[in-house]
Amino acid sequence: MELGYNDNETYDNMSKIKQDDEKKEQDGGKKKKQLGGIKTMPFILANEICDRFASSGFHTNLITYLTQVLNLPLVRASNILTNFGGTSGFTPLIGALIADSFAGRFWTITVGSIIYCLGLLCITFSAILPSLRPPPCPTQVNCTEASTLQLWILYISLLLNSVGSGGIRPCVVTFAADQFDMKKSSVSSRKWNFFNWYYFCMGMATLTALTVVVYIQDNVGWSWGFGIPAIAMGLSVLAFVFGSPLYVKLEPGGSPLTRLAQVIVAAVKKRKALVPEDPKLLYRNRELDSAISVHGTLLHTDQFKCFDRAAIVTDGEATNSRPPNLWRLATVHRVEELKSILRVLPIWAAGILLVTASSHQHSFTIQQARTMDCRVTHSFKFPPASLSIFSIITMLIGLVLYERIFVPLARRFTKNPAGITCLQRMGVGFMVNILATLVSSFVEIKRKQVAAKHNLLDDPKGVIPISVFWLVPQYCLHGVAEVFMSVGHLEFLYDQSPESMRSTAAALFWMTTSIGNYIGTLMVSLVHKYTGEEHNWLPDRNLNRGRLEYYYWLVSGIQVLNLVYYVICAWFYTYKPLEEDCENGEEEGGKIVDQENEIPYKILNESNGEVEVAGNEAI
Repeated sequence: MELGYNDNETYDNMSKIKQDDEKKEQDGGKKKKQLGGIKTMPFILANEICDRFASSGFHTNLITYLTQVLNLPLVRASNILTNFGGTSGFTPLIGALIADSFAGRFWTITVGSIIYCLGLLCITFSAILPSLRPPPCPTQVNCTEASTLQLWILYISLLLNSVGSGGIRPCVVTFAADQFDMKKSSVSSRKWNFFNWYYFCMGMATLTALTVVVYIQDNVGWSWGFGIPAIAMGLSVLAFVFGSPLYVKLEPGGSPLTRLAQVIVAAVKKRKALVPEDPKLLYRNRELDSAISVHGTLLHTDQFKCFDRAAIVTDGEATNSRPPNLWRLATVHRVEELKSILRVLPIWAAGILLVTASSHQHSFTIQQARTMDCRVTHSFKFPPASLSIFSIITMLIGLVLYERIFVPLARRFTKNPAGITCLQRMGVGFMVNILATLVSSFVEIKRKQVAAKHNLLDDPKGVIPISVFWLVPQYCLHGVAEVFMSVGHLEFLYDQSPESMRSTAAALFWMTTSIGNYIGTLMVSLVHKYTGEEHNWLPDRNLNRGRLEYYYWLVSGIQVLNLVYYVICAWFYTYKPLEEDCENGEEEGGKIVDQENEIPYKILNESNGEVEVAGNEAI
């Protein structure tokens, strides 16, 4: 009896302990669910808004600082900026790999922000100390260019900014998206598009920089003009770190490049093996892939079937102990990760020539504006570098109209919750950008006609009696193109990349900027070199004697060819199939994916490493 009583008591105590543990798990789950969400956006977006404010205030008018303060020739100064832009577009790939592999997005953003702030402080000191600048040259004739030491200060600052942006750019948008449920079911039911509103906030920050910082640079001084962005960047670091306890911080899933390499190596090693006709016989292991498939497992596709060999389970592997050698055997999910990246690359590449076409337009347009009548009133002149506000304002208005008017109307015809697909959205952006470049060429023709009429072609410092607001239409068209192309491109890369590689996918977005800027530098250098000295298309000092409209026509032709290439790639593109983790099954790609009644597949048995056919319950 006593023994029985003790047994019952022990049983009751164990049950109570179990209930307590379950309650703790539930409480922990509730606590975990409380992380993320809309409450984290003030801290994350404060970081990105300050970063965008600082970078826009720093970069927008930098061509003026290089040509008017450091006295560099136009083409050389423009090439420095595009090379810097190219480097800034390449470093996000390194930052993304660091974040996805081991550091995580939070720490990558924090360290990158600090390095970026140091770069801004560096150039601020160069603007404050007269010894770090050449003598002023108001006539812009026979000017003393910046010395090697003075240029090195500039280069160090630009390098620090490039390294810092490499940690910020690929991670902020994906880190912000991590705070929400980004499954297709949740996104479709949501009445707002995260990427539209993300771009809207960034546009507001850029608009503020273009109106406030540029005015200070042109009218107060470059020390304050660079100092204010540096202060803003410092505040962004504090804001971001302060919100740390509220964030959802996904654990990095290991180096994505290593996983891609493992699939390729495994496929090469099994190049003589026959791929089974039934894809259900390929190797799957949800436990192994759990860290890289939190929101769902990639389903098998028939494209690039040569890589399916990596998931063939051979007789030797069937008897080996777990875990499998991933350099010889890959899961279907990992094979599909590689396929997803390969499918995305042709669409991604179309953005490169778009950046090439527009890489120098901003610099050249500012130089055009400086020769035009910038007066708004008798006492106020519109800063040439602030012309970009028309592009930003158009983009901001366009994003609201797109979200509130265009999407509901398009949804009636397409039955697509997003109105139109990301690929269709990008295509519209490509076409509008071509129109913007053509308008730029016609405005340049008009500007030179007025200069010739008033005998000002040989006066590079003279003010041509034509309003600077002739340049507004092309900026507005660029803003419309941004609404469609840039937002669509970023959303496409985020949606179609494997979830464990989304920082890397965001880095690809910035890689287009890098490669496009480098190609743009090469193109401008070749045009400047081979179009002669007498009628050079892009002269160093006197734009009035140039042929800038010819350059714009060349750019338009390149964009037309790029559009044709893009349409072909988009026509043949296949969206990735994803089996989302849910309880009751879900509609995906026009079919119901039911995870509870999943089709059996081959797994390696936990106990003896043998191959057996099993359903979900075996895992």
